[in-house]
Amino acid sequence: MSNSKDYILEQLRDKISDYKSELKEQSFGKVIEVGDGIAKVSGLSRAMMSEMLEFKTSEGPVFGVVLNLEEDNIGVIILGGFELIQEGDEVLALNKILEVPVGEEMVGRVVDALGKPLDGKEEIKTKNFNPMEKIAPGVIEREGVNEPIQTGVKAIDSMIPIGRGQRELIIGDRQIGKTAIAIDTIINQKGQDIKCVYVAIGQKESKVASIVAKLQEAGAMDYTTVVLAGASDPASMLYIAPYAGCAIAEYFLDKGEDVLIVYDDLSKHAVAYREISLLLKRPPGREAYPGDVFYLHSRLLERACKLNKENKGGSITALPIIETQAGDLSAYIPTNVISITDGQIYLEPELFYKGNRPAVNAGLSVSRVGSAAQIKAMKKVAGKMRLEAAQYRELAAFAQFGSDLDKETQSKLERGARLMEIFKQDQYKPFPVDKQILVFYSLTNGYMDDVPLDKVAEFEAGVIEYMDDKGEEVVSDINKTGELSEKNENKLVKIIKDYKDTLDYLIKKKEDKEDK
Repeated sequence: MSNSKDYILEQLRDKISDYKSELKEQSFGKVIEVGDGIAKVSGLSRAMMSEMLEFKTSEGPVFGVVLNLEEDNIGVIILGGFELIQEGDEVLALNKILEVPVGEEMVGRVVDALGKPLDGKEEIKTKNFNPMEKIAPGVIEREGVNEPIQTGVKAIDSMIPIGRGQRELIIGDRQIGKTAIAIDTIINQKGQDIKCVYVAIGQKESKVASIVAKLQEAGAMDYTTVVLAGASDPASMLYIAPYAGCAIAEYFLDKGEDVLIVYDDLSKHAVAYREISLLLKRPPGREAYPGDVFYLHSRLLERACKLNKENKGGSITALPIIETQAGDLSAYIPTNVISITDGQIYLEPELFYKGNRPAVNAGLSVSRVGSAAQIKAMKKVAGKMRLEAAQYRELAAFAQFGSDLDKETQSKLERGARLMEIFKQDQYKPFPVDKQILVFYSLTNGYMDDVPLDKVAEFEAGVIEYMDDKGEEVVSDINKTGELSEKNENKLVKIIKDYKDTLDYLIKKKEDKEDK
């Protein structure tokens, strides 16, 4: 009897030790207030900041994110469909922070801030998810920025170079070409083995559709993901969009790849955050923004980095865009983002309306990485150009008073005028670096000084065509080594001189024809 008792107890112990409960602890709360994309929820005393919640509605689940932790309730931003939620609805805590689908499947797609497709194509099936909020890599994991990212915009690549892992702000008034510079940069990455992410925050859907069409036309959608939180989307979607774009970029960073990400634009992102904060009754400060609006952008832009070889050596280069009001760089959000980034490209309305497009102001634009992000050949030919551009603007302002100018000032003005002419560039036509070097070499070494100002564009196009025909070897050597050797420099001089001789002959022939 005793033996059978022991046997039964032993069997019971074994069964109990192997037992795994399938019951999961779940936290439920109730909606006590809802409206304008914000809900107040009671009963979720263990909720965490940025935790995802599921609202049970009559038409299926709606998701939200915890943003306020108060004494007796929590403030939640609702990610779309807030009109379906009613007071008293049940809310489930999902015990996970907000995440977005990532992976190769996202490339070439247009998605919303939650990673759902907006391009009418098939559903995105990916096994990988990244948290939208993530701590940026530390200093030890990073290395110095020393590899260029070519924008294809002559004024930028020569004077305000951008390196892989840099954060370069594009700033200026509305409608003067900020997005155009970012899109040109994306188009110029074709064949450079760089993935691109374009985040549209509060932009018109029609504008984004035309941008996507341009990217497709240029073959750039093959390596680009577009994240869209449109003007008609709720403020909550505009708030999470840049973090979603960054999470998509970080998937490629972790694989050791290079990524370029454009945030267009962070002014609207700050406005969306201000709207959410005021609805959540957070105290307003300067310009009605909450006190943590600096942290809003710093925690996003700090995630752009260049990792060292031990961490696979990938990089995220960020091009945030900020819209100014009447050129006011000293406003709250512009000063915040200027202090976070590694330099800014300032676009000036006056230059834009004069026809100097892209309207880059060389005096107020800066890259804190500087020539470290330029290939040696570009450094050699473009070293003096920034100074010449700044001097030209000052001298031009002085010369308009009509005083007599000495020969040296006159020659600086002539050279500067040609420089400004060279910087003019059509939209969606980025310039390869080898062609830039040829044009800048011609200018800085005086080969354009005798070319009439109205013929500079013609000369530029002609010398490039001549180079393609006669200087294939030089182009390939510059692209391979990144340097302009003495041998190649001599060849370059010969090509320019030969072209000028040909040009003189053609002009003379044309003039003779006209005389007859």
